Amino acid sequence: MSHNRFGKLFTVTTWGESHGPAIGCVIDGCPPGLAIDAAEIGQALRRRATGRSRHTSQRREKDEVQILSGVFEGKTTGTPISLLIENTDTRPRDYEAIKRTFRPGHADYTYHQKYGHRDYRGGGRSSARETTMRVAAGVIAAKYLEQQHGITIQGYLAQLGPIRTDKRIDWDAIDQNVFFCPDPDKVPELEDYMDALRKSGDSVGARITVVARQVPAGLGEPVYGKLDTDLAAAMMSINAVKGVEIGAGFAAVEQKGTEHRDEMTPDGFVGNHAGGILGGISSGQEVVVSMAFKPTSSLRLPARGIDLDGQPVSVVTKGRHDPCVGIRATPIAEAMMALVLLDHLLRHRAQNLGVGDVEPKII
Repeated sequence: MSHNRFGKLFTVTTWGESHGPAIGCVIDGCPPGLAIDAAEIGQALRRRATGRSRHTSQRREKDEVQILSGVFEGKTTGTPISLLIENTDTRPRDYEAIKRTFRPGHADYTYHQKYGHRDYRGGGRSSARETTMRVAAGVIAAKYLEQQHGITIQGYLAQLGPIRTDKRIDWDAIDQNVFFCPDPDKVPELEDYMDALRKSGDSVGARITVVARQVPAGLGEPVYGKLDTDLAAAMMSINAVKGVEIGAGFAAVEQKGTEHRDEMTPDGFVGNHAGGILGGISSGQEVVVSMAFKPTSSLRLPARGIDLDGQPVSVVTKGRHDPCVGIRATPIAEAMMALVLLDHLLRHRAQNLGVGDVEPKII
């Protein structure tokens, strides 16, 4: 299997390359009767788009979505939904110089080892351009979750390089700046840091946190279909993610059991170090997932590499790249959370119809 499909009941299959003619996806398993149109998908795509500020890649794609199937008279029909976006701002010539070399820290080498023939134009299939379709599919999943079950999902930039931004969280401020920063007082510091970084030609990593509220208890399937297992896999599938935490995550290493355990009272849980998941099943608390994004590997600063013949070369990457991929990652993380939750909600309903709080509703 080539594993271009995600999910079990609510599935998303993406296709396309960074500098190919188009990208797209096929969504299967979407419940019928959900109102959806290209305009609201386009609005979500603009949140993750390049070119929104000087701090991201200056590639400017129109990202105009075409809904080819699965929607009739403005509502989903229950049949496969096919979405297509044409690539309108490709510059494959930028990558001619590296078609016979491997960029260090990139997927060039591993794709060549696996397939023996790679698309070197912007990384081809390994490019973050693919995540455009995840966000598009996530719009549909998130809308169903909110309208039918009151589940809402929101993410934010928790850290960029050495700058922590999650000490004070103003949820209304997140979409008011290009960083998705929850602390508006930190935005000027982020601006200055990125300006200096961009001038230096280097890159930096980031940490993104995404929170799902009003998730009912009972989602998740032990032992191999745990909710946190699938969330971790979903977030790790995002380009440049090198670490995922559920709840307290790695901070649990330093905690005592008396601190980490989330005590229970008749009024509910006292804490949420577990991130809303116990034994792989949602507890009814907020589901909290954080992920670490590595620094961008494509840099204009020379680095040692090898060519197709195994000879040493100096690699300089031209083109348009993000100095911090985490700046645009919040909408992608939100989308993956929505896709996992809807898939698990449908799986729970299929096995436990009428059990607990997860009930089907008429749209």
